[in-house]
Amino acid sequence: MALDTPARGARLPRQERRAQVLEAAREVFVAQGYHAAAMDDIAERAGVSKPVLYQHFPGKLELYLALLDSSAEALIEAVGLALSSTHDNKLRVTATMSAYFDFVEADHGLFRLIFESDLTNETAVRERVERVDDRCAELVSRVIAEDTGLDDDQARLLASGLIGLAQTSARRWLRHSGSIPKDDAARLIGSLGWRGISGFPLSHPPVEH
Repeated sequence: MALDTPARGARLPRQERRAQVLEAAREVFVAQGYHAAAMDDIAERAGVSKPVLYQHFPGKLELYLALLDSSAEALIEAVGLALSSTHDNKLRVTATMSAYFDFVEADHGLFRLIFESDLTNETAVRERVERVDDRCAELVSRVIAEDTGLDDDQARLLASGLIGLAQTSARRWLRHSGSIPKDDAARLIGSLGWRGISGFPLSHPPVEH
């Protein structure tokens, strides 16, 4: 989604200006990567002077981290919503896969900051990327532990496998997105995930009437 460059010097409330800067930074970082992106490019894209840019973010890393935080929260929220959307575990698996497919397909391109960052040698970035996986795995593992009776470590490992499947498959699909419709692809990978996780019996199977 292209951002219309505002007239330089137009007065905006601080929060609106910050959001404008973040949107411009997103476009530049997604298109160029962290190392190639320049604060000059971001300031120009946002329609602000560099001093104004630095009033909001003291440096390029802080700006990148702010974007990474917002994109991480968006994915974590999507996974949480997928898990709470139904009590049918087979549908939950597919919904979780769909959350990843939707996230990588979105035109904001924020998934690249999490899954394809060129700055993972930076501790603050690496910790945030790992935290996304940990938070998503935690959400999935709660359901697995509750329904199977497996201990926390076992449930977390299975959850990590499922979200790894979702992430890798979604990114692969995006590279070849013309071959399979997105919903069909998510259901296909959901079926694979369900065939694996459904092999662990419920600790409290439903009562047959």
